[in-house]
Amino acid sequence: MENIHLAAEDEDDLYSGYNDYNPTFDSEELDNDVGFQQAVKTSHGRRPPMTAKFPGTAIGARPMATSYGVQSSQGGRLLKARAQMNSSMGRPMTGAVQDGAARPMTAVRAAGYTSTLARGSTFDPLGQSKGPAPPLEAKIEDSPEEKIKILEKKVNDLIEESCMAYSRGDLQLSLEKAKEAGRKERALVRQREQTGTADHINLDLTYSVLFNLANQYANNDMYQEALNTYSVIVKNKMFNNAGRLKVNMANIYFKQKNYPKAIKFYRMALDQISNVHKEMRIKIMQNIGVVFIKMGQYSDAITSFEHIMSESPNIKSGFNLILCYYAIGDRERMKKSFQKLISVPLGIDDDDKYIAANDDSHTNMVIEAIKNDQLHQMERDRKGLAEKYIMTAAKLIAPAIEGSFAAGFDWCVDMVKGSQYVELANDLEINKAITYLRQRDFNQAVETLKTFEKKDSRVKSAAATNLSFLYFLEKDFDQADRYADMAMSADRYNPAALINKGNTVFEKQDYEKAAEFYKEALRNDSSCTEGLYNLGLTYKKLGRLDEALDCFLKLHAILRNCAQVMFQLANLYEMLEDPHQAIDWLMQLISVTPTDPQVLAKLGELYDNEGDKSQAFQYYYESFRYFPSNIDVIEWLGAYYIDTQFCEKAIQYFERATLIQPTQVKWQLMVASCYRRSGNYQKALDTYKDIHRKFPENVECLRFLVRLCTDMGMKEVQEYATRLKKVEKMKEIREQRVKSGRESSARGRREGSAGSDLEVRPAPGTPILVHTPPRRVPDVDTRAVFHSEAKQSSPVLEQARDSSHSGHGTSTRSERLSAKLRALPGSNEPYEASAQRDIDASYVDPLGPQMERPKTAAKKRIEEDEFADEELGDDLLPE
Repeated sequence: MENIHLAAEDEDDLYSGYNDYNPTFDSEELDNDVGFQQAVKTSHGRRPPMTAKFPGTAIGARPMATSYGVQSSQGGRLLKARAQMNSSMGRPMTGAVQDGAARPMTAVRAAGYTSTLARGSTFDPLGQSKGPAPPLEAKIEDSPEEKIKILEKKVNDLIEESCMAYSRGDLQLSLEKAKEAGRKERALVRQREQTGTADHINLDLTYSVLFNLANQYANNDMYQEALNTYSVIVKNKMFNNAGRLKVNMANIYFKQKNYPKAIKFYRMALDQISNVHKEMRIKIMQNIGVVFIKMGQYSDAITSFEHIMSESPNIKSGFNLILCYYAIGDRERMKKSFQKLISVPLGIDDDDKYIAANDDSHTNMVIEAIKNDQLHQMERDRKGLAEKYIMTAAKLIAPAIEGSFAAGFDWCVDMVKGSQYVELANDLEINKAITYLRQRDFNQAVETLKTFEKKDSRVKSAAATNLSFLYFLEKDFDQADRYADMAMSADRYNPAALINKGNTVFEKQDYEKAAEFYKEALRNDSSCTEGLYNLGLTYKKLGRLDEALDCFLKLHAILRNCAQVMFQLANLYEMLEDPHQAIDWLMQLISVTPTDPQVLAKLGELYDNEGDKSQAFQYYYESFRYFPSNIDVIEWLGAYYIDTQFCEKAIQYFERATLIQPTQVKWQLMVASCYRRSGNYQKALDTYKDIHRKFPENVECLRFLVRLCTDMGMKEVQEYATRLKKVEKMKEIREQRVKSGRESSARGRREGSAGSDLEVRPAPGTPILVHTPPRRVPDVDTRAVFHSEAKQSSPVLEQARDSSHSGHGTSTRSERLSAKLRALPGSNEPYEASAQRDIDASYVDPLGPQMERPKTAAKKRIEEDEFADEELGDDLLPE
């Protein structure tokens, strides 16, 4: 009884000690309780089933403690029974004491709380006093299942990396990752078979690996490998819906142009797809129709497309149907198909929903947000594609459905006006005018475009822009300017109208104003390449070369392979005296247009200026191959061969120049000089005689004839000498008349100016404004090869200056002689009748002195004895 704690009447607080904690109820420490563990492991201490009587006692009923703790005469036996229950049932009786802590009586105090702190620990429901929880038990990674899971994850990661590499455009890496995923997946299958879990093979993973591998093979144009991989999937009956992949196999056969097999696989895929998947069946039938078009079987293609247009019409099938009927020439069916095409529903909402209808700020914000979202962009793209197909179909069938293309266009316009594409009617009218232009019927084109002058502003601006361009091509700049103003007034933000206006101002040489129009066009449309190109040309005209260079560099960033832009850049660098940059740009240009003779000639000229004759000859020769009629290139090549002492090769170039310019005597004289220099004197004499027959008053030719006949000892020397004397006299008389006429006209002008009182002169100190054109690099004479040779007196130069009908030269081309020929002095002495002059029959080669021939047998070789000057001693003489 001394161990039983009963509630005393003198206790102040009946519920005190609630913060105490009895370790008996600590369930977390049951693992360390030896008695509890023994009771759990054995049958010792199992609690018997509850009955009406207390088992194992002599008393009929279980004694109960009262709520006030009244002692009983059987208290000792009660304690013993409590002790037995604690051992036999594992649960202490109410009021029993264990380990110095009494359990509270159920009816008096709540379970788990004691009245004194001495009998237990403090209240700690979260178990914070016991420290951190023990660490989690680590997974055993060496188990077969864990290895299989890790390998599956690696395979999935490789598939994902392959797909991401393909999305970035790295096709090679995507294929490598797909192959690696295939190897890992096969290793996974073998591991499952070894562990005896083959029934748990992940078929979805195998399907994904094979499908991705086949796709990557096809993306890398490895079609046979892709077909083999697809066949593995299709033939495996364990894969569901694998028959659909025959569409992919058919696509590969289509790329290989194996059209019969493509149709076969398309039809096999169509048979394996149920009618529930209607859209997919329609797409496969559309592919079958396209293959029939490629094969030229238009009737079969028409069957496919007609079925599509009756079941689920779409724009592409309607357009392909029109193409088929156009191919077989069925006019009525073309009309019906066009009507079906313009009646195809697009399935997009009206643009009115993107217009704010009220002042609701929330609604306006939503509208602004969806104006340029992906859905609206998709709608615009779909509508633009439909308009493109309709316009193309109308332009295709218009000449075929009626007697003339104008009547066909009118029918198409009427049909479009009654459809949902009513705004395309005006565009068709403008295309009608453009068709007239392609047929060279400018009057009809102008008349058609003039009908738009009274229509809405957008169409009016487009028509006026085309009219301005037409008049500009016809060089009617006033009308072009008028219609450009009309287009600008209808739509001030039309970049094409601004460019046309700038072009008309450019032709009037008002470059500053033209630049302003081009700038405004660029402000309205930053991608307007015409405006940027014209702005660069304008800056070039104004001499603002750096700004022009910036324009063309920007344009080159937009148009990477535009030959005109590259040429302008090369020309600008040449004007900026940077020949190396100019050569670099021209080298890029010939990579785009390798057969342009002007570009090749320009490269040769730049290399010639740099002193690189071999590179210059290469590009000049290439230019001559592609265009053998450029007289400058021919002249340079002839001069190059003369400079390198290959006169025989120079003859063919000067003969070609003679064919191009038969009235220019200098080329024939050069041919004769090349013959003489190469040692063919008879051919040279015949050439000079032929020149004398064609140009009997040519002084140089007569001098050459006199010289050659003298050297060759021919009888015609006196005859040619007499002719030369007469021609020189006539020339001198002509020169004196021209000189006296000039002196008299100059004297008359001086007298007239002296007697005039109406001459306007600037006031002293007033500056005289002189217009200075933009600085340009002068044209480099391609004949600069002659600069290094000495100046000589040459009759060839005299003929180049005096053989024409005038006293100064034959033409502008004759003034552009080579530097060597221009440097040679001529004989322009005035004629003196009182003095008796001897005929100058001396001959000087205009091409310079002839190379001296080495003398091989002219003189006997003297044998020099190296011991000739030495004295021989007596000891060296023979005995």
